[in-house]
Amino acid sequence: MSKRLIAQIKGGIGNQLFCYASARRLAFVNNAELVVDTVSGFSSDYLYRRKYSLHIFHIDVPKATLWQRMEPFGRLRRGIKRRLNKALPLSRRRYIFQEGVQFDPEILSLKLQKGDTYFDGFGQSEDYFSDIESIIRHDLAFKPPLDYKNQAVSAAIQSSNSVAIHVRWFNPGIQDSGDHLALQYYQDAISRMIAAVAKPHFFVFSDQMVITKKLLGPLLSQHSVSYVSHNDSEKMAYADLWLMSRCQHFIIANSTFSWWGAWLGEKKNISQIYAPGKYVNPNQSVTAWGFDRLIPDRWVTL
Repeated sequence: MSKRLIAQIKGGIGNQLFCYASARRLAFVNNAELVVDTVSGFSSDYLYRRKYSLHIFHIDVPKATLWQRMEPFGRLRRGIKRRLNKALPLSRRRYIFQEGVQFDPEILSLKLQKGDTYFDGFGQSEDYFSDIESIIRHDLAFKPPLDYKNQAVSAAIQSSNSVAIHVRWFNPGIQDSGDHLALQYYQDAISRMIAAVAKPHFFVFSDQMVITKKLLGPLLSQHSVSYVSHNDSEKMAYADLWLMSRCQHFIIANSTFSWWGAWLGEKKNISQIYAPGKYVNPNQSVTAWGFDRLIPDRWVTL
């Protein structure tokens, strides 16, 4: 009997990429077939209503069948199997659930059993897949948008010392939310980028561009800047990710979306990449961001 790893994909596109990359590596080192569950991780997402978004990459793996998703009554059956497996040593589990977001080194050395194993984890660190980086980069080659606006912005990015800036608004309109990065972070990152890069052209990406312009406008008024706001639907979010990855340098937000924009576009020993540190402010840690090994050591945290 051969080995098969069934990986649940969930969250926004950034988290979906982490789910895939960590599962791809686990399957690869175990000589197991990888199957992706593109349904279960989204079936109860009533708040954000996200959907599987990785079809825009050159990922060539089968999608899980109803049986592999443990349907019907999948949520109940997966919950029971998860609880039963929790009592077993990790090496004997058929349902592997990643508790929390902290890096778990046991996953790296896990030996899968023959038959089906279900994997339910975010895998938010490149350390889960850095030893097969070339394979991950091959799989995550974009199928780029071909419309005029995105191609025009891409051409502008390619013809300049381009710097991607991403601003994520977790609570739009509430600028003092503890989840939002402080203006000081962007001030410091922009100042360092100006010192490090000759004649930078800043390309700004955000889910709330109006308030982002008010925030960053004074900091960028003396420099070349383009506010990329035409991909304003969930369906076109991947186009912003593609454009971001075309840039040479990066100022990312506390967001897995811009983490992947920087990682996919990074030119080793050339790209300047600035990332926020573990905490937005001294009193509050950002949910699913403030933990070790999320940010590669070669990136600069501010």
